Amino acid sequence: MRHVLLIDLADEADAIASYEAWHAAGALPPAIGASIRTADVIAMDIYRSGNRLVMLMETGPGFDPAAKAAADAADPAVQAWEAQMDGVQRPLPWAPPGAKWTETTRIFSLDEQP
Repeated sequence: MRHVLLIDLADEADAIASYEAWHAAGALPPAIGASIRTADVIAMDIYRSGNRLVMLMETGPGFDPAAKAAADAADPAVQAWEAQMDGVQRPLPWAPPGAKWTETTRIFSLDEQP
């Protein structure tokens, strides 16, 4: 299943540079990559335009967002990573209270067009 999520970064050059450095090839802490893969996330890509981030995530049949959230809450490495991200990430103004990344709604697919 494909998920497309959005979040903003602080609109500051240092915050954006830090976020990109933390997500550069080989920079992700191994425990964070393991927690993502263990949740049956098959692929994940993050793109940036200005201070807006777009995450594309492909998940397998074993992916359960509630189980992932519970596992993350119990994992000190994930909690430390999330605290680090909280310093630079900014939820979208319309995000539900307590939410970080906001799921999008697909409104167009070329496959559905003539």
